Amino acid sequence: MLYQLVVLGALAAYAQMPPVIDPKNIYSETSVGKLKESVKRFPSLIYIPHTRDNTVWVYDPAKKQFINKFSVGKGKNVEPQHVVPSWDMQRIFATNDLNDTLAEIDPMTGKLLKIHRVDDPYNMYYTPDGKYMVVMAERMRRIDLRDPNTLKLVKSIKVPCKGVNHADYSADGRYFIASCEFSGQLVKIDMVKYELMGTLDLPGGGMPQDTRVAPDGRTFYIADMMKHGMHVVDGDTFKLITFIPTGKGCHGLYPSRDAKQLYITNRGEGTISIMDFATRKLVDRWIIPGGGSPDMGGVSADGKMFWISGRYHKEIYGFDTTTGKLAERIKVGNGPHGLCVFPQPGRYSLGHTGNYR
Repeated sequence: MLYQLVVLGALAAYAQMPPVIDPKNIYSETSVGKLKESVKRFPSLIYIPHTRDNTVWVYDPAKKQFINKFSVGKGKNVEPQHVVPSWDMQRIFATNDLNDTLAEIDPMTGKLLKIHRVDDPYNMYYTPDGKYMVVMAERMRRIDLRDPNTLKLVKSIKVPCKGVNHADYSADGRYFIASCEFSGQLVKIDMVKYELMGTLDLPGGGMPQDTRVAPDGRTFYIADMMKHGMHVVDGDTFKLITFIPTGKGCHGLYPSRDAKQLYITNRGEGTISIMDFATRKLVDRWIIPGGGSPDMGGVSADGKMFWISGRYHKEIYGFDTTTGKLAERIKVGNGPHGLCVFPQPGRYSLGHTGNYR
């Protein structure tokens, strides 16, 4: 009886998750023109964390100039990895995993507000109901659930793998699948009971990176930097479906604004592969002239530009999504990584550099 009451209580709390509007397209509320009222006051900016400079640079694409640059810590052991919008899209954080801090940034001015103490925040997500901040504590082999307001630790989920860092949720948010970069595995986490559901060993090991669910909310794509393509996984059964070669160093995955295509960064060869979600076929390849190292980024609110960091080239790239041509190439600091374009359309943020529903 007690167990039943606990389960019913968990489900009742879980029911607070915003309902899925279109079961065939979980990204329906992230299309052009659906910018949330509460974020319309924020300027459209690009936030670039630098792992080797320990800085965040803030770029205004309309003015074509940097409006701010600031340090998030001193010494070698800082490494800001990703810039992450909060669930309600009112706060922005740079995740500094090596010195165990989050740097809070003012989305109105692009200035540093405060440094918070948080264990090993390599990457960060939120539960779909906004109840918890989900910290991917990579080196500690944990997924930490924290109060999104106070940032206090509530619960830790231990994972039996190395390098847990990128994840995405099923359509109903009842589970998420995360990649374990250094052990060639995936983990499935029950986000109602907050516990491990299982692990999946990828063929031949590999080095899984970004993880993104398809518009159907069930099919997961996992970039693999060493296998140079994407593993396709049925999330419900947690079984491999197929593998899609994309290009050397397959790394970041981003749906187009209309959710018809997936933009795939191939960091090892300086290209972007374009996949059609409906057919799972590659339909185009965008090339960085002279080479580059496209890593993480995001799509502009109007869907016209795809911005990505150039991890090993001290630059960022802006692709025109209509022509597939490189429209902007801008020099930045050393080691640009989890670039964030903010704000973007959506009802709420699931975290990372811009995963909205």
